[in-house]
Amino acid sequence: MPQLDTSTWFITIISSIITLFILFQLKISTQTFPMAPSPKIFTTQKMKTPWELKWTKIYLPLSSLRQ
Repeated sequence: MPQLDTSTWFITIISSIITLFILFQLKISTQTFPMAPSPKIFTTQKMKTPWELKWTKIYLPLSSLRQ
């Protein structure tokens, strides 16, 4: 049974890793990514609630009694 020659495996594996790295770098560098979002200024609108639209007065029971 002949012996398996593994002397070229190191160069083959390293060159494959380097080639894959370069290919992935080229693929990633061609991607276009969106710009970072800029803060948007919102204008808040005050909503009128039904009790703000009507004139209401709260009567306290002890406020009218003066002793």
